[in-house]
Amino acid sequence: MRVIAGEFKGRPLKSVPTHQTRPTTDKVKEAVFHGIGPFFEGGSALDLFAGSGGLGIEALSRGVENCVFVDQQHKAIQTIHENIEILNLKDRTEVFRTDAKRALKAAGKRGLKFDYIFLDPPYKKFSYADLMEALLSHELLAEGAMIVCEHDASEEIPEAVGPLTKQKTDYYGSNIGVSIFQ
Repeated sequence: MRVIAGEFKGRPLKSVPTHQTRPTTDKVKEAVFHGIGPFFEGGSALDLFAGSGGLGIEALSRGVENCVFVDQQHKAIQTIHENIEILNLKDRTEVFRTDAKRALKAAGKRGLKFDYIFLDPPYKKFSYADLMEALLSHELLAEGAMIVCEHDASEEIPEAVGPLTKQKTDYYGSNIGVSIFQ
């Protein structure tokens, strides 16, 4: 795993040393960022179900100002901290070990707003509609925010959730889909 483009292009990232996470491949990561960027002039990101933090770190490398990483696995949190340390990103990041629902509620209480949200939960274990409804109900979306959902290709992804509409879905191989909402 590595950073694809931007300030940290080519820098290696550590992966979570368990089989409980599924890192986003470089091919998918590159396609995702070409679909939503590819580069940014500031903004704030949320990497929910962050794993190693690869998506949030890629966003930071491409110009996002700051990123909040959330995962509930101890090994994932350790790996995120190691990757942040290696790239000297402590002043631009926050890392939380908690479940997604608690993290969204806490972020809402703090009044945080995100321009880019990466949702990459364990496949077929979470409802993307429920996650997006929580983002909306806790008022976490900045105006024009984009939500990137990585999912199993066979999974049904809604066309719209409240004011959020699916802009596109791309498939990579026979098992990975990426849907972008705005």
